[in-house]
Amino acid sequence: MIEFQDICKSYRVARRESGIGNAVKSLFKREYNTIHAINHISFSINDGEMIGLLGPNGAGKSSTIKILSGILTPDSGTCLVNGQVPWKNRKAYVRQIGVVFGQRSQLWWDVPVMDSFELLQAIYSIPAPRYRNRLDELTQLLHLEDLLKTPTRQLSLGQRMRCEIAASLLHEPRLLFLDEPTIGLDAVSKVAVRGFIKKMNEEHKTTVILTTHDMQDIEAITKRVILIGKGQKLLDGTLEDLRLEAASAESETESSETDIDHMIARLYEKLNIM
Repeated sequence: MIEFQDICKSYRVARRESGIGNAVKSLFKREYNTIHAINHISFSINDGEMIGLLGPNGAGKSSTIKILSGILTPDSGTCLVNGQVPWKNRKAYVRQIGVVFGQRSQLWWDVPVMDSFELLQAIYSIPAPRYRNRLDELTQLLHLEDLLKTPTRQLSLGQRMRCEIAASLLHEPRLLFLDEPTIGLDAVSKVAVRGFIKKMNEEHKTTVILTTHDMQDIEAITKRVILIGKGQKLLDGTLEDLRLEAASAESETESSETDIDHMIARLYEKLNIM
């Protein structure tokens, strides 16, 4: 169970005008802007749910994920994940979560994938029998047989993402964060990754929080979506609720575009979060 209540997080960003004179001036007196990345956001997620976290770039999605994963400490508010505060007792907490960032790797670049997996086994102190059983399961489901002896740098993007997902699940986490897990993948790889995520949820009741700009990922994997923009929660409901809001925004513009991506873009414009 996740309880994310009245969370706020802001950043101070240095700014200055262009020019050498202003650059020298900034060495002695800096000016800052305050960016409210998260502004009093609240939501609850039950065990085993699969949630889509949506919003344009800069909406606050990554800050939300970083607080939930214990990387960031909020300015105010409370966050409990299975009774634990993520940014406290992090060593114990991270054993319960898995994280996949589409543009960042947790695999060592120059060594075979299997070496990375064995290092993760040592980091998470996974007993050998449990590790072998889990590795066999993931290898079969994600078709990794021919990849385990290959250095990460020699894998295609689709192959690497399958290995990244396996790496995040070796320690059997109860909660899985997926940040753009299908970015850059071809159609076949996307279908395979989506099917695997759904299977893991069905068989192991893994809670999944997915952030993506690909609405096909959302439609294929999740039933509930949380839409945020400019640090605020704008919608928390089903995909049908999202479609109704997007269709309403689309009809107001008298646009002929009917696909979900264009409808969502119109919704962002309506809500003034672009």
